[in-house]
Amino acid sequence: MHLGRMVFAQLVDFIPAHEFRRCVDRYQGNHKVNSFSCWDQFLTMAFAQLTYRESLSDIETCLRACGHRLYHLGIRGPVSRSTLADANENRDSRIYADLAQALISMARPLYAGEDFGIDLDQTVYALDATIIELCLSPCPWAYYRPYHAGVKVHTLLDLEGNIPALIAIKPAKIHEIRMLDELLPEPGSIYILDRGYLDFARLYHLHQALAFFVIRPRKDFHFHRLAARPVDKLTGLRCDQTIRLKSFYPAHGYPEPLRRICYHDAETDKTLVFLTNHFHLPTLTVPQLYRCRWQVALFFKWIKQHLRIKKFYGLSPNAVKTQIWIAISVYVLLAIVRKRLGLGLGLYPMSQILSVTLFEKMPILQAFSQINELDELAISRKQLNLFD
Repeated sequence: MHLGRMVFAQLVDFIPAHEFRRCVDRYQGNHKVNSFSCWDQFLTMAFAQLTYRESLSDIETCLRACGHRLYHLGIRGPVSRSTLADANENRDSRIYADLAQALISMARPLYAGEDFGIDLDQTVYALDATIIELCLSPCPWAYYRPYHAGVKVHTLLDLEGNIPALIAIKPAKIHEIRMLDELLPEPGSIYILDRGYLDFARLYHLHQALAFFVIRPRKDFHFHRLAARPVDKLTGLRCDQTIRLKSFYPAHGYPEPLRRICYHDAETDKTLVFLTNHFHLPTLTVPQLYRCRWQVALFFKWIKQHLRIKKFYGLSPNAVKTQIWIAISVYVLLAIVRKRLGLGLGLYPMSQILSVTLFEKMPILQAFSQINELDELAISRKQLNLFD
């Protein structure tokens, strides 16, 4: 019988303590705090994420039932719903935003080089945003249209491993195109964007930074054709052209030539048009790249289904952001554990196993190895899984 540490304590060992202390010190998170520290707050909220707690009262009841085992979980301060609510309300959510970014920096090298279906030497990113709905009456600060409130999560997803390279939480009423102003382009990288990011002046800034983009234009945009390349129409391609924008403002914003590729999708019987500044990619690779953009939609669907970001424990802007950032940290932490332990499980089966084994005293690898391969296959057929 294993008489060592609990699974939860072993799990949080994958978080570098010095990075967490640095995040806390940066925003003076523990200033004038006597008992319930930022680390206690993070562990409590991570516990709530992993065990699917519904409310502050639910968290308080479960943790108080643990009694003396709280110390072995790593939680040193007393846990009450008022204490946790105050911490979520008042402690700077940027502490956990910086922690999430630190974990992302750890996770990305672990998944570097993973195949996403297209063999390219360049890093490929998909940029998109999703709205997390809130109730308007208790959250008037999140208003973005009549009878609706929410926050918008902007994500730049690295398609090698589906690890977010950048996440930003903004008011929902701010258009996603503003993220292009905050983006620091990596020279040589490819950014896949949907039609909502179509702004030729901003795209020209990407071009000047020696980055590449693939985007769909609006149906009514005007252009001059400068040249055309032959294409194999049996593959669905219809044309590969070099163009220059014709309308005054688009042409002023993007004065250089662009590449226009037209592709007919036989599955949906739709003809799609793509614009890119990458003139050296094989023609068929451009529509294949754009199809990979749906990985970011899959990421949003996964976190909405399996993380506690539909019901919030607090309704202030800081409390909402704190819960979202800790949920993202838990997601990335599971991805790190999966790679470090060499697991073949997806993230959803991992979270299921942890939800019932956090208080067990067993090696963490043993907890994950007990699942039957046939059971895992059945889970993967029913549940959305980013890591097949």
